[in-house]
Amino acid sequence: MTEQTRGALLRRAIRRQAAGQPVALAYALTLLLAALATGPLRGPGRPVRMLIGTGYESVVENGRWWTPLTSVFFIDNGAELLLALIGALVLLGYAERVMGSARTVVVLLGSAVLGAAGGILLQAAGVAGGELWSRGVSELFALDPFTPIFGTIMAASFYAGPLWRRRIRVLTISTALVLLLYSGQPSDVYRLIAALVGLGIGALFRPNRIDFTWRRSSHHETRTLLAAVVGVLAVGPVVTIFSGARFGLLAPLGLLLTQEVPAAGDVVDRCLLGNITRQCVHELTLERVGGAGPVLVSLLPLLTLLVAAFGLARGRRLAAWLAIVVNAGMAALGAWYYGLLPISGQPYVWRWHSAHYWEIALVLVVSVLVPLVTAVSLAANLRRFPVRGRPGRRRRFALTVVLSFLGLASLYVGAGWLLRDRFRPTVTLIDLVTDVPERFIPVGFLRLERLSFLPTDWVSAALYQWVGPAFWIIILTGAILSLRSTTSGVRTDDQARLREILVRGGGGSLAFMATWEGNSIWFSPSGGIAIAYRVINGVAITTTGPIGPAELGAQAIADFATMCDDHGWIPVFYSLHGSWRATFTRMGWQSMGIGEETVLRPRTWDPTGKKWQDIRSSINRADRAGVRSVWTEHRSLGVLQAVQIEEISELWVQEKELPELGFTLGGLDELLDPAVRLMLAVDADERVHAVTSWMPSYRDGIVVGWTLDFMRRRPDSMNGVMEFLIARTMQMMSEQPEIEFLSLSAAPLAHSADPTGADQPGADQPGADQPGAGTGRERAGSVVTRMLDFLGRSLEPVYGFRSLLAFKRKFQPEFQPLFMAYPDPVALPTIGIALARAYLPSLSMREMAAFARGLG
Repeated sequence: MTEQTRGALLRRAIRRQAAGQPVALAYALTLLLAALATGPLRGPGRPVRMLIGTGYESVVENGRWWTPLTSVFFIDNGAELLLALIGALVLLGYAERVMGSARTVVVLLGSAVLGAAGGILLQAAGVAGGELWSRGVSELFALDPFTPIFGTIMAASFYAGPLWRRRIRVLTISTALVLLLYSGQPSDVYRLIAALVGLGIGALFRPNRIDFTWRRSSHHETRTLLAAVVGVLAVGPVVTIFSGARFGLLAPLGLLLTQEVPAAGDVVDRCLLGNITRQCVHELTLERVGGAGPVLVSLLPLLTLLVAAFGLARGRRLAAWLAIVVNAGMAALGAWYYGLLPISGQPYVWRWHSAHYWEIALVLVVSVLVPLVTAVSLAANLRRFPVRGRPGRRRRFALTVVLSFLGLASLYVGAGWLLRDRFRPTVTLIDLVTDVPERFIPVGFLRLERLSFLPTDWVSAALYQWVGPAFWIIILTGAILSLRSTTSGVRTDDQARLREILVRGGGGSLAFMATWEGNSIWFSPSGGIAIAYRVINGVAITTTGPIGPAELGAQAIADFATMCDDHGWIPVFYSLHGSWRATFTRMGWQSMGIGEETVLRPRTWDPTGKKWQDIRSSINRADRAGVRSVWTEHRSLGVLQAVQIEEISELWVQEKELPELGFTLGGLDELLDPAVRLMLAVDADERVHAVTSWMPSYRDGIVVGWTLDFMRRRPDSMNGVMEFLIARTMQMMSEQPEIEFLSLSAAPLAHSADPTGADQPGADQPGADQPGAGTGRERAGSVVTRMLDFLGRSLEPVYGFRSLLAFKRKFQPEFQPLFMAYPDPVALPTIGIALARAYLPSLSMREMAAFARGLG
């Protein structure tokens, strides 16, 4: 392709893009020209700002009614111009593509005017009532292009799919709230109101009936949203650094950049007597953040939360607990110091007869509620984070944190007592002990706490300021090291060993599930066998059979059972193929059918005859619709394809009334493995209609089979799209002579209609005819049979396991029974509950109780 051709294609693409979003481009161009005319770096001068900027004084006192509209076409500085141009082109451009140009103009102007008007009305009410914030910002003139951008993107969320609809709303509202809390300018209020106005306008524009019912989110999406919220809240204080004015409830750090720190002696003289005024609070905050140490003790917890947010997105349970503890600790310590808890040391005695003090109370309550609500939200969704680190590493991290706190606290009290004459006023032992929590808590939560003493030289200042940062540095380092661990109980070298065994071969078609996060890996003493398992309620449930050479399997099973017994666990081998049944029979274990795997043979693939009519019709229908199959891997996907796959998965999850299943059923996270392949159904417009994922099976380093795992489609996709994808995969594999099988995996808790009953749950009960044992074992087996049958019937309307098995019958597969083996039938009820927990890890106690009652 020549340079001239590439240039022509680029110009054509630009023209096509411009034709699709003229409003967004026009708004961006207007912002740019207005900035160039009035000052692209520092914004308009004061005379121009007073004419075009909006606010209480501009509208109410000066009568400039047009400013709510004109203010959104100008910027304050160069950084805001850059962000506004990006927002206009990306966010407004997206909104215009999904809503259309006419609706975009209506929302753009409507949210700008109504957002500013609503905020000014609130300010007017506050000024009339003497409210401090409203009076303090009444003379400010707002220039903010983000007000209509926030409103428009919220309206566009009604036209987005469920995945991006939720993301747009959560991230937009979270960002608006963080800006309001940490910056607190009038434009932040206008922006939040505009977002809500945009939501209302979008609801009016939406062509279909608005569905107010709650929709379940997938574990992956819930983790993504919670991580995003924690990350946004963690970087909130950065807003105060770049904000032109700082009126937010949580913005003490911004004072550093605009004010001189007063002398320590002056602050102590004026404020120690309890005469807390606004100026005194201001200077106390400055004194507390004077020096690098207090700044670090405010910033390091935020960095810790950013690390936790990264772990949350990856499903790490330790990251969830870290974020919960940090946020709950901030809330509890803040409440203690503010006097909201009854055990406060020396809380400020509020003069409640003054009408202005309710605002200070609001500052206190919000400062406590922000981290508290975050902690509660994470705790309520704790089951969404199934990946546990190695127990030894978790214990070391917890022990390190506790010992570090005790050691540093003791150092502060002991050394402070020796240096007591170097503080003003001279401190007592009680003063130092009482002051210990303040050394570790960010300054933002101490804005209104009385200052008891201050250091007077560099030695006492080093002790006073650096105990807290040292503690948070230890936490931050320990968190990073702990979160670097991979799968639960699996070191990085163990993962490498497991994959080496997998590539050599052995373990069957389901062996690759051993690599999934959430599994622990046990290796035989010889190192030739690996067994993946999960411990739930004292039951060690394997993902499948032993992985490795079959001749080593029997001894590995015995050794694994011994290991479980040493730990007090009940060993249960799950999803076993029939070749292992004789081994467990010799061991005297019981076995029970739990499903059937459907296997296809590519070498004999021949979709002719009446039985294959549905499959041929699906292929022909796809050809007529211009839908093609694409064999690829996740890392080769384009951004748009990856986003569409996430959206398809989210749509599928929202249709269910129960949480997303786990254990032997993979989700989005399992698609990321570079060894996993995807088969996509894509039309001429590059729209993904359906997706399947395939796990490899190896022998001597060569892939000899593929096993179906992830299988989801759009609700509005063509009929037979899944049949089309599987048929195309089968056709492609039939052309590769090394491929021996294609497994459509098993449908959990579902069985084919076998007239002999040999493969039905509980049919195989070795030893049942032994004297005195049959009745008890049959009763125990009957309990779990009923449990599995009940679980299958209950989940059928939601997950469709039996319908899935009927679907797989269309491909004329071989049915290979799968069973589980267990040593003691008395433990069957415990095993049944553990299996339910394995498949539904986020099942609540109430749902679990209902499940147990149903067994009766």
